[in-house]
Amino acid sequence: MLKIYRGEGDRLVESDNIDLSTMNAAEASGPIWIDLIEPSPDEAAAVAGYIGIQIPGMAEMEEIEPSSRLYSEEGAQFMTVTTVVGVGAGEPTKTPVAFILRNGHLITVRYAEPRQFGLFLANALRGTGEKTETSEAVMLGLLEAQVNWLADLLERVGRDIDVLSHGVFQSKIKKVNRKTADLRSIMTEIGRQGDLLSLVRESLVSLVRLLIYHQTLSPRAKGDKAARSRSRILVRDAQSLGEHATFLSGKLSFLLDATLGLINLEQNQIIKIFSVAAVVFLPPTLVASIYGMNFKNMPELDWGAGYPWALGLMIFSAALPFLYFKRRGWL
Repeated sequence: MLKIYRGEGDRLVESDNIDLSTMNAAEASGPIWIDLIEPSPDEAAAVAGYIGIQIPGMAEMEEIEPSSRLYSEEGAQFMTVTTVVGVGAGEPTKTPVAFILRNGHLITVRYAEPRQFGLFLANALRGTGEKTETSEAVMLGLLEAQVNWLADLLERVGRDIDVLSHGVFQSKIKKVNRKTADLRSIMTEIGRQGDLLSLVRESLVSLVRLLIYHQTLSPRAKGDKAARSRSRILVRDAQSLGEHATFLSGKLSFLLDATLGLINLEQNQIIKIFSVAAVVFLPPTLVASIYGMNFKNMPELDWGAGYPWALGLMIFSAALPFLYFKRRGWL
């Protein structure tokens, strides 16, 4: 899918039915933003012919080394950022988004529908209050939307962690089986939140790298005070969010350790009960074994109180270790 936008003051206007092959990229009235969404080979070729550079494919965008994500070629800046998609609609995952700046044009290449694009467009099409007449302003607007989206995700993760913490430390479930099952479900949720947090942190790191690279190489950013200030604010915001993500990651690790510790305590309690039961019934078993022997000269065979004596001795031998364990606080 190919979408083309022009800038009019503080808003974007989508242009329909434009044939890029008939247009000159040097025209001042040309589009400032070309958005390629899962582009077909024909669409990628049309944009490449219009802008004069090769459009990177999905395989190139997924490269993790910085030299493949941030580079300049033929007067164009190629910058790829990682973003999070699929939150709330299944398992969250990451996807690369490429930003290409050349001759006053912004080309974005993506193979998913990140939420921040929809958030930015919803504001930009009706007017943002800030100028969107340049491709750089559009790119910074998209990156701001991504920072805001990642901040929302971190807030959501923080709330979920508080709920998990309450479930771990303030659970009122008494039955061991139910409590263990509840703790195991909490561990599963901790793993899910950890995966999401890892994706958010990866996205923030790639975002900071992109902004610093753009600040360093873009002559327009060096001359445009507003763009430079906006970019610096974005870097600070992304870095502060990264620190907050690290803090949340530490809380998740603590919760995981605490949950595992509680599960071990519950299991140890069960094992302790079986161990104590075995020790408690060991002396009565010994007594029963002795009086179960069929010896002719056993004195108690002719004793009228022999049977109750044996029963009382077994009860006493069971109660003695039980009381000892209770006194030592082992029960």
